[in-house]
Amino acid sequence: MHPVTLPTVVWSEEVLRHEPGAEIWVGVRTPGTEVPDRARVLLEALTRAGATVVPAAAYDDDVLRRVHDPDLVDHLANVAADWAAGGYADLVGQDRVVPYVFPTAGMLDGLPGRVASATHARAGQYCYDTMSLVGPGTWEAARASVDVALTAATLVSSGAHAAYALVRPPGHHVTRRAYGGSCYLNNAAVAAQALRDAGAGRVAVIDVDAHHGNGTQAIFYARPDVLYGSLHVDPGAGWFPHFVGFADERGTGAGEGTTYNLPLVPGTGDQGWLAALDELCARVTASGAEALVVSLGVDAAGADPESPLEVSTAGFRAAGERVAALGRPAVLVHEGGYDLARLGVDTLAFLSGF
Repeated sequence: MHPVTLPTVVWSEEVLRHEPGAEIWVGVRTPGTEVPDRARVLLEALTRAGATVVPAAAYDDDVLRRVHDPDLVDHLANVAADWAAGGYADLVGQDRVVPYVFPTAGMLDGLPGRVASATHARAGQYCYDTMSLVGPGTWEAARASVDVALTAATLVSSGAHAAYALVRPPGHHVTRRAYGGSCYLNNAAVAAQALRDAGAGRVAVIDVDAHHGNGTQAIFYARPDVLYGSLHVDPGAGWFPHFVGFADERGTGAGEGTTYNLPLVPGTGDQGWLAALDELCARVTASGAEALVVSLGVDAAGADPESPLEVSTAGFRAAGERVAALGRPAVLVHEGGYDLARLGVDTLAFLSGF
């Protein structure tokens, strides 16, 4: 057998600082699954396999603030301190930022919105669910993950065939103006924009996470230069993000035809999952994309608590081979995967296949 060559791994210890502590789901406090051990498991598995690990460089906020509304960035940078100063831990026993009211289109119903003065109200202005808690280290971890993704993008735009951004928290659910889905800043979108800035004429984002990356789709929905393609559990079967991720979402305006969603039924398994990936890869080839960003979630794995897609380790390895066969330079950005027993194994399988 030939030795496996893994992509360079980009890493920052800062990604461990986010500790959500819990999730609030249907009003119930449940243990969080997006825990620091996810990153530790991944780093250990890749190091043990002989991967080269390089530290993330520091970048300014230029690309970040073009991908996201600057108000969202400023909110995330400051809200944990504002919450602490507001005394919510003593008042109600909640030391994490949790929104409770949201200025939805239905609430405002055409009325002009305002920036809320109360921190507990302002939380819902920038977060669209109650699951994505913010703690004292959340901003530092999310911002470090952006640096990890940008470092990986720089490696690829400088000539490396591939680089893997070992980030957490994940990012593909973050839109331009709001965070949610256990995501805070959109690392994949930042990487795609960085590749465009470095000269790639067209970039394709291939999202293999078990859930639709509504944030990445929204950010590039009207743009012809960044394609977004996703295979994910069907939101119509009751799965997050529920309201978007359907096959008839194709982009708008200049971006018409550059979004490809392939929703899958629960229990799909390797054969159906890989067939959907083949279809997506064919569309990427036809698009003429010059570079790739892979939103590498492995929560499609069998026994993962967050999805019912039942993909095997061999399936992830085959997926890596299929994406590699596209022959494009690629930034691989980690997203989901919450079964700690399989997280490192399945991620290594995809990267080995690649």
